[in-house]
Amino acid sequence: MEVIDTAIEGVKIIEPKIFKDNRGYFYESYNKKTFDKEVAEVDFVQDNQSKSTRGVVRGLHFQRPPHTQAKLVRCIRGRVLDVAVDIRKGSPTYGKYVAVELNEDNHRQLFIPRGFAHGFAVLSEEAVFQYKCDNYYAPEADGGIYLFDEDLAIDWGIDSSEAILSEKDLHHARLKDFDSPFRF
Repeated sequence: MEVIDTAIEGVKIIEPKIFKDNRGYFYESYNKKTFDKEVAEVDFVQDNQSKSTRGVVRGLHFQRPPHTQAKLVRCIRGRVLDVAVDIRKGSPTYGKYVAVELNEDNHRQLFIPRGFAHGFAVLSEEAVFQYKCDNYYAPEADGGIYLFDEDLAIDWGIDSSEAILSEKDLHHARLKDFDSPFRF
């Protein structure tokens, strides 16, 4: 696998080595020993999967301490724009984000450390999205930043008037009104 640094320290793009032949392809999507050495030492404890249609935008989600989560995300069907926003107070990249297209053809994954809000937009007719988490989901620790916050100015590849959001995601705070529980 190739590990690609992004503009924000700790957020990594992972490109697997893919073996193709007339039968199709094979690749190792996760290897703890390699991941710990090349990316970060993380003990993933939960795998999640979602299926969404074009225009769905999910996020920007995080879990508050002590239930914070690092994530390793990938899109196994379709195309998504995946976004990680630094919400660690005192970070030189606070409020900055990394946006990466993940799709079934590039097989890329994105590692998002603790202290980041995460979201994605579905760019294809349908997308199946998978992610590993290093802490269990705790509904009482749910948090979020508004997806279309003007100060973040994320280009989701979806017009906000056509975006399909959950009721919860419509009401998240904007970054300027957010008191982050995360410290750099």
